[in-house]
Amino acid sequence: MFPNLFTPFRINSITLPNRLVLPAMVTRLSGEDGFVNKDITDRYVRFAKGEVGLIVLEAMAVHSAKSGPLLRISSDEYKPGLKDLASKIHDTSDSKVVPQIIHFLKIARSGWRQKIEDLSIADIQLIVEQYGQAALRARECGMDGVEMHMAHAYTLSSFLSKKNKRPDLYGGKSLDNRMRLPLQVMKRVREMVGNDFTVGVRFLGEECIKGGYTTEESAIIALKFAQAGIDYISLSAGGKFEDAVHKDGEVLYPYTGYSGDRCMPPMEYPDGYNLHMAESARRMLKRHGLKTPVIATGKIPSPEFAEEILTDDRADLIGMARALLADPDLPRKARLGETDKIVKCIYWNICKALDENFHQVVCGLWPKDEIQAPYSEDTIAPVWPVAEPLSVLVRSGNIRLSWKQATDNEAVMGYEVWRSDDNGSTFSHIYSITTSMWTDHLAASGIAYQYYIRAYDIAGNKSVSSNIVRAELPLEVEIPKEGPKPIAKPAFLKPPMAKPVVTTPENVTA
Repeated sequence: MFPNLFTPFRINSITLPNRLVLPAMVTRLSGEDGFVNKDITDRYVRFAKGEVGLIVLEAMAVHSAKSGPLLRISSDEYKPGLKDLASKIHDTSDSKVVPQIIHFLKIARSGWRQKIEDLSIADIQLIVEQYGQAALRARECGMDGVEMHMAHAYTLSSFLSKKNKRPDLYGGKSLDNRMRLPLQVMKRVREMVGNDFTVGVRFLGEECIKGGYTTEESAIIALKFAQAGIDYISLSAGGKFEDAVHKDGEVLYPYTGYSGDRCMPPMEYPDGYNLHMAESARRMLKRHGLKTPVIATGKIPSPEFAEEILTDDRADLIGMARALLADPDLPRKARLGETDKIVKCIYWNICKALDENFHQVVCGLWPKDEIQAPYSEDTIAPVWPVAEPLSVLVRSGNIRLSWKQATDNEAVMGYEVWRSDDNGSTFSHIYSITTSMWTDHLAASGIAYQYYIRAYDIAGNKSVSSNIVRAELPLEVEIPKEGPKPIAKPAFLKPPMAKPVVTTPENVTA
């Protein structure tokens, strides 16, 4: 069913069991001390149980700067926990694991933030060494490789950025200058871990801010990394401070503006919205005879779509973050031909909102108050309490569905909403929800819609489809009886008043 997706894939000295990748994803499950704890271990062992090919652990700091909940790899005291985590992941499945290592600058609740222009040459040299030492610790902990974080709002990404304002050899308008530090970091990492250890990089295919770089430059950046010997390239988008929305008294969060949406495309964006970035990088690499694998990310929701991308040769590996958060068993279910049991992410970005508000990151489709994805080997599907559980109401320009709750031998986890807008020729899954009511805010007048729902349980077993309901919004638009109130014209749009005639003895005629 998925001949490409489940073909083993070799990167340097490791072989992935499949071509699915879990990109680094914030969890906020660690303490501010930076040590691996049980919640962190449980989260990543759960992903390994689902059989994803490569697990990229959430970004961990290479330095000791103060921050909120964040894993660290900045000194040897963190090695026992990281070693234990790697061991438990390897004991669970054939999944491979690499930590993403990061350097970030200081930031204050006032909105002030340190910038790369503030760094001295000594500071820069220290960053190079910190990355090298962190990568060595990753190898000593039994990790399968290491990924250097050069994306979003953080230090190395800011050097790569077209907004880099440094006046020296580490900035300016020269791409070679902007790449100087990232390449120095990569060189030092390779010196510390050797040529047989997998080293990857994640950077931006597009900055998604005014004046930022696009695929025209990111393809060249990919080429230079590949020429320098990087083992894989992972592309992201946006997530910049330049367009972030600052809330009084809170630390600036770099995913609140348009660039944040581009980083984690919400449901309003098409599937595979950032796929063109991977295509651009691969075209450049191929032109120069390089086979460095490229990971595509950005709202890739299903194994079917992932297989299509690989079949069309648009990427080498497929990154799924939110889709795997919703159902860590997606790879295993796909391999077994049980795709109908996958709990489908709907990209409503509850996880992103939780991170933004400094809460532990969970999926809104999980059972309430759970901090880990549920697991069950149950095979009994939920059932409906009545023959026609679904009803529909058209009111206030919206179509509202409601239904009788299904029952299950374990627990009903949620409901899938399926819709047709072509007289029932094709139905598409458009939403999942844990309650028993839903409003279709995207329904438009003049289109006849049909809907049905399916209940699903913790294991992903789906009920039979409910009855089908039909609804159509009226075409006529109701006009308020009083009519709209006139809008006062701005002063600059009003016609100029005629100048008054002043009567004086000189202009009076008899």
